[in-house]
Amino acid sequence: MSKEYELDTRCVHTGELKDPQGSPHTPIYNSTTFAFDNTADLLDVVEGRREGNLYTRYGLNPTIRSLETKLATLEDAEAAFAFSSGMAAEAALFLAHGREGIICIGDAYGGTLELIADQLPLLGIPTHFLLGDELDQLESLLVNGAHMVFFETPSNPTLEVFDIAAIAAQAHHHDALLVVDNTFASPVNQQPLALGADLVVHSATKYLGGHSDITAGALIGNKALLDPIWNWRKNLGQMPAPETAAMLARSLRTLGVRVRQQNVGAMAVSQAMESHPRVQRVLYPGLESFPGHALASRQMSGFGGMLTIEVKGDGALTTAMVDRLQLFAIAPSLGGVESLVTQPVTTTHHGLTPQERSRRGISDAMVRLSVGLEDPRDLIADLKQALQ
Repeated sequence: MSKEYELDTRCVHTGELKDPQGSPHTPIYNSTTFAFDNTADLLDVVEGRREGNLYTRYGLNPTIRSLETKLATLEDAEAAFAFSSGMAAEAALFLAHGREGIICIGDAYGGTLELIADQLPLLGIPTHFLLGDELDQLESLLVNGAHMVFFETPSNPTLEVFDIAAIAAQAHHHDALLVVDNTFASPVNQQPLALGADLVVHSATKYLGGHSDITAGALIGNKALLDPIWNWRKNLGQMPAPETAAMLARSLRTLGVRVRQQNVGAMAVSQAMESHPRVQRVLYPGLESFPGHALASRQMSGFGGMLTIEVKGDGALTTAMVDRLQLFAIAPSLGGVESLVTQPVTTTHHGLTPQERSRRGISDAMVRLSVGLEDPRDLIADLKQALQ
């Protein structure tokens, strides 16, 4: 489909296969394998002379290929790979492109931090961590050969915003790749490739899936960078099932509508919490008080459905507040139509030492909110009664 169409139109129509039975959507092909009329036709697909379907674990399945065409259009990219989870996507990415050294900037999902800090070094992969106020050290790490810069923006859970264009220019000066985790922002609010990133990763479990009913991941970018990842995904068995691919494609058709409404809800909730006497501070890129607001306004078209509040009190008082919530479900995920709440200290960053959480500015009084599609007035009332 032409890139002249707007994102919402492409989300609905791109990648859909013409169904002889008349369905407007690509059918679910549960087949594990696909037959050929003759050996020459099979070899054309196996040896890459033409696109085709061969074996589902390879991703050569029409339901999965249709999804990947739709995923690519989200970031206005040449190609995309679907994965069984966001962590699967990151693992294949790091193994294919990160063996000369990975620099992780800022906060990140706890599983990502564990993979980079504890597991990749076991394979001899050099890894480095910089906080947002340590970017002056990036140049020396790049000079010493690190080949990949990786970060989330906004980050989990402090919503820190990083300058994609500036860091991309610095990385490219040293022939290093820049990879941006765009999960929190979603392609509706931010387009990292257009700002200079080389690859974009998503936990598609979150906003892309949007209904808390699938687990999936995605890597999006140009074909030359994705091709080396293909064998890692194939041989590590990281492919989503065709049923999951079809459900994700279903969700992408409503991505724009959902995310824009979540932007509205999160802004209303953050403004209400900012003026609440029992809230110490609110971290949300859309607030003028947020340290990265000016940068977020430049590189984002919307500020997302995620915010973090810090309660006036200790961890026990914060837990008591969370336990009183009625509309916000206590659950370690985000991006769904239902609003969720979690304390980073008990879920996403529970595995970090107290000292490391403190170094990263993650306190026991922090509460991360994923704003869904409920009426913001009801969500604000729920938060206020819990804070009392």
